[in-house]
Amino acid sequence: MTDAPSPDLRRTRTVTSGLVLGLAVSSLVLGACTPGSGPDVQAPSASSSGASGSAAPSTTSSAAAMSSPTSEPTPGPTEPPPWRSPLTGEVGEEGQPVLIVKMDNTRNAQPHAGLSKADVVYIEEVEYGMTRIAAVFSSEIPDRIGPVRSARITDIDLLAQYRRPAFSYSGAQRKMFPVLDSAPFVDVSPRRGDAGYSRDYARRAPYNYFIDGTVAIERAPKASAARDIGFTFSEDVPVGGRVATSARAAWPYSSAEFTYRPRKGTYSVDLNDEKAAAEESKEAQQASTVVIQYVKQEASRFFDKGGGNTPHAETIGSGRALVLRDGMGWKARWDRPSAKQGTTFTTAEGEPLPFKPGQVWVVLLDRDRKATVEPWTWPDTTSTSASPSASPSSTMVPQSSTEPSSASD
Repeated sequence: MTDAPSPDLRRTRTVTSGLVLGLAVSSLVLGACTPGSGPDVQAPSASSSGASGSAAPSTTSSAAAMSSPTSEPTPGPTEPPPWRSPLTGEVGEEGQPVLIVKMDNTRNAQPHAGLSKADVVYIEEVEYGMTRIAAVFSSEIPDRIGPVRSARITDIDLLAQYRRPAFSYSGAQRKMFPVLDSAPFVDVSPRRGDAGYSRDYARRAPYNYFIDGTVAIERAPKASAARDIGFTFSEDVPVGGRVATSARAAWPYSSAEFTYRPRKGTYSVDLNDEKAAAEESKEAQQASTVVIQYVKQEASRFFDKGGGNTPHAETIGSGRALVLRDGMGWKARWDRPSAKQGTTFTTAEGEPLPFKPGQVWVVLLDRDRKATVEPWTWPDTTSTSASPSASPSSTMVPQSSTEPSSASD
């Protein structure tokens, strides 16, 4: 007969059984949390064993599954594109005022001061078949600009598209004073004070009158800033152009010629059959884009002291144009519905014709005259390079009967 266990022995067994049961449960819990030991483990097959017989199991990490998801980085604010001047298409500072200076354009005016810093340069006809320049400054205002000369009737409509620019000119005939006084610009001519003007006695009068552009702008705190005047710009060369490495516009006593320089990607400017020299540079004046804008031109009611009539070029309306950039040329249409609106240039299909970023030269040419553009041939698409040559192999005469689609049509 077996003796019954004592109470102390029974208590010991009960405690021991509880400890064993607790350890077993803890082992199961820990095993479930150990990588490679849970249900996510794929058992190795016999074919996955290496030469040594050890298995190389493919697993999905339980730790990765149990970890908290990684949050996507919050994108920062998008940087706005840099502001580009509506007058040149180049990066600049927004809100800069516009100063327009009327300049001489004879050989005696050479070298011009400050002209290379202009955003836009207009050439307009005056008395006796001579021309003058209206230079538009905003991106950079030089402290020496000139020679400054007198205003003309064409300036009134031409300047209006800039809204209310500062206008520097040396004077005008008295008959024009009421027209100038009612025009939408800030007058900073000597009529309103001579601050900023000076004579350069190393030059002969009247080709020695200059304006400090910075002073002119200080005198015009309400001058309007550069605004959209209809130009569009792109670094990409438009399709459909013809080779145009030179262009020439001529008047009875003046001329303007533009010759493409492939290395520079710009047109060198000749005025009155001479290099258009710059006082601030050894190089000739350079144009990124050249526009021949054909305008209706008629005699005005104004005459100079010698009896020469001042022609009026109509820059409000529409008409034909030629646009040259990157050694190529396009026939275009210009359109300006009203004085307060800008001038747009479009292709024959009505699409905007983008200028090359940089300085723009606009020749206001009487539509009864014809500019000469050479060679005006279609580019050689079989060549490995589509860039035009500085030495064209053929010449196009705009009024030639053998070339009905000439540039002057």
